Amino acid sequence: MARNNKDRTRASRPDNTAESIAAANAQNEYQGDMGLSFVVPTEFVELPSAGKYYPAEHPLHKSEVVEIRHMTAKDEDTLTSRALLKKGLAIDRLLDNIIVDKSIKADSLLVGDRNAVLVHTRIHAYGPDYTTRAICPTCGAKAENNFNLLEVEHVDNDVSEMNVEGPSQDGTFIITLPKTGAQAEVRLLSGVDEKQVLRVMENRKKNRLAEKPITTQMKQYVVSVNGVTDRSQLNHFIENMPTLDAQYMRVAYNKLVPNIDMTLPFNCAECGTESRLEVPFTSEFFWPNG
Repeated sequence: MARNNKDRTRASRPDNTAESIAAANAQNEYQGDMGLSFVVPTEFVELPSAGKYYPAEHPLHKSEVVEIRHMTAKDEDTLTSRALLKKGLAIDRLLDNIIVDKSIKADSLLVGDRNAVLVHTRIHAYGPDYTTRAICPTCGAKAENNFNLLEVEHVDNDVSEMNVEGPSQDGTFIITLPKTGAQAEVRLLSGVDEKQVLRVMENRKKNRLAEKPITTQMKQYVVSVNGVTDRSQLNHFIENMPTLDAQYMRVAYNKLVPNIDMTLPFNCAECGTESRLEVPFTSEFFWPNG
């Protein structure tokens, strides 16, 4: 990303032989009927996870970077496809297209790694300036603000003061809860998991059931409690654990998630407040010219 990305990724490329570079270039080379040919540029994106939390069989296991090619006009067609947008598949299809290693599927990326790839893709497609309407947290005024995406950095979370062990060989962590003393094993969520959480919440809303955003997400990332893996028992524990434990688990889990910090400087033209604001993902993120 923005901080020392070139230096770190240059040293971290998994295979930098002449043969591998030639093979990658051939994969991204365009050959026209009239003799017009060129190689679509590629970049190495530094992963917030550094590949530490992928299982051994995943292509990104222990890989600090992932190679992507720059967006093309064809990729813009993907982003504007009504059919893909309706199904919520446009972004996944874009990521599948631009990731050079086709054994890596977009929905298998950890959430933070996925976010890093999206920001990096946006920068190389349209530049680092992202102008969109934002709401001032002080006066509530809505106004356009320009965010510099080059200032986005990796989150440097610290769980040293929390009772957390791991990661295990499978990339899971053990969180010891303060009230019950239970040991909850958790895993980091991928794109597939996020979609599952959204589906469950949408189904509950569709069936006019009470929304359960907190426990729904917990059920997705809790693997076991005190070694118990039976899903019905886990769900019962999650729904009935003391609030102190539930809050502790959420804080610890959020600190564990490798991600990027999308809070950037914000200056309100109305009240003059200078603060930091989480960058809103609106339609302008990938369609800056409307």
